[in-house]
Amino acid sequence: MLVIFDTANVYYLPQFDPIIRQLIAKGHEVRLACYGGNIGESFKDVIAEKGLECFWVAGEKEAAELYYDLKPDWIFFGNSFKYLSSLYGGTKTAQLGHGVGPKPSYYHKSSTPMTVRFIEGALRLVKIKELYPSNEFIQVGFSKLDPIFNDQETGLDLDRLGLDKTKPTILYAPTFNPSSLERFPDDWPKDFSDYNILIKPHTFTYTIEQYSRQRAKLKKWACFSNVHVASQDDLSLLPFMKSADLLLSEASSTLFEFAALGKPVIVCNFFKIKWSYRGPLRYRFEKRFGKDNVLYKDIGLHVTSYGELLKAVPQQLEDISEYEKRRLLYTQEHIGPTDGEASKRIVAYLENVSIV
Repeated sequence: MLVIFDTANVYYLPQFDPIIRQLIAKGHEVRLACYGGNIGESFKDVIAEKGLECFWVAGEKEAAELYYDLKPDWIFFGNSFKYLSSLYGGTKTAQLGHGVGPKPSYYHKSSTPMTVRFIEGALRLVKIKELYPSNEFIQVGFSKLDPIFNDQETGLDLDRLGLDKTKPTILYAPTFNPSSLERFPDDWPKDFSDYNILIKPHTFTYTIEQYSRQRAKLKKWACFSNVHVASQDDLSLLPFMKSADLLLSEASSTLFEFAALGKPVIVCNFFKIKWSYRGPLRYRFEKRFGKDNVLYKDIGLHVTSYGELLKAVPQQLEDISEYEKRRLLYTQEHIGPTDGEASKRIVAYLENVSIV
């Protein structure tokens, strides 16, 4: 069986990786199709290290032409794909979202039906079936987290990073927009000198020119001895989540992922909104980031200012049970089974359908 992963963005890879490993272990062929216009030269070495044959395409049209020529058994997509009708008739398609965040786009990407879409949690499955009752959806869990749930992920070597492993560790994982990153002080690691601080920004913070101020902040924070800032080559969040005791984020899928590990999260509601989402254009923000589909107000403590955060961190680490029941519910509803076998279920489905 030949399976191709349509890698329109480099941050799709952590979601694809566990499935790729399972496919290879079962003796199947795997290829990547990477979009040069989105990914860029700087990630070519990172992708090459995966040891997979990679085809570089300029965009969806060129990808569709490649897929027709290669005639794979399956193609995985991380989003919608407008050239589905151009694919070879025997090729089946699977959609796998790269996150389980609060954006309505999580659901809308299924407006163009594929052979199957793999869904994570029980509530998500119910909701998406209501929206697209004639499509095929299979609940499997969240493949990205498999390496943590089955103990394959070892985490970061804090000693090697110059951090003190006897201290509690905070993970700050801001998204790029809307982001709390620019609302944090230049010297905030000094206020948390009793903690290790791991900072894992979104890939776009590094690769998109307009986020230069975010990059300037990262450079300042990296100078503190209790801080490790991920590089743009650190594609996977898993080692950071494995090593951390508490998460800070704002509107990221990471909130759901970290809560599924049984660890506390703090939601930073003091983020910066770009000009095109402010004032009379606020409706654009609500349309893209509206939380009608996924309400996460009870997943953990919300803070509305950096000042509140100073008190919240020690309090949440002292009593990690405060939101424990809510984390368990959110995990069931949005992440799904935590047995580390989501990738196995996905591959088993591919094999069974291919036999029919």
